[in-house]
Amino acid sequence: MLSNFDFSVITSSLPYLFGQGMVFTLSLTAMAAGMGIVLGTLIAMARLSGVPGLKHVAKVYVELMRSLPLVLVIFWFYFLVPYIGAYVTGASTPIQVGAFPSALITFTLFEAAYFSEIMRAGIQSIPKGQTAAASALGMNYWQSMQNVVLPQAFRNMLPLLLTQTIVLFQDTSLVYVLSLTDFLGAASKVAQRDGRLVEMYVFAAVVYFAVCLAASFLVRRLQARVAIIR
Repeated sequence: MLSNFDFSVITSSLPYLFGQGMVFTLSLTAMAAGMGIVLGTLIAMARLSGVPGLKHVAKVYVELMRSLPLVLVIFWFYFLVPYIGAYVTGASTPIQVGAFPSALITFTLFEAAYFSEIMRAGIQSIPKGQTAAASALGMNYWQSMQNVVLPQAFRNMLPLLLTQTIVLFQDTSLVYVLSLTDFLGAASKVAQRDGRLVEMYVFAAVVYFAVCLAASFLVRRLQARVAIIR
């Protein structure tokens, strides 16, 4: 098998694989992770706010997103939202969102549910005395969260947030259902074009493994450093 392995197919495709495919994958991962963490933090704060309506809406949202396959959420958003938008606005034709905005919004909404649980655990790990001291200084719930609790929670939960980001990096390969060219999609196109499926899919697996392994090593180093600081 190795004697028939054509490395030239890989080397000749590197500019396309990394210049377009990997750039797209990393861009989508970074944007979805950033927006997902912000939205997830707001959801976590809503669940811990004690406001009955807000608390239950946030809980239902998290449980719903965590109970659905990501690929199904991508399909729903891409195919149903245009019709929902047309119904709400009264337009005669579906409002096209576009493949990339659909992917970005879907990943953000989906990952926010997981980030919110991580942040909720981080917020609850902060001693009650911290919020009591903030209240004694005249801060309300949102002020104490912003100035006292969240900075500490972010530091404690940063390794877990980055670990979930690694999972998100792997999940971005699902954008193939929208015909977007991420790293795996680029490898698949080259494989189909040149008829070298083994070479391209083995190379894609090696790259994903190397990136995730390196990222996991950095997360472990960061986790050890955070533990020392605490």
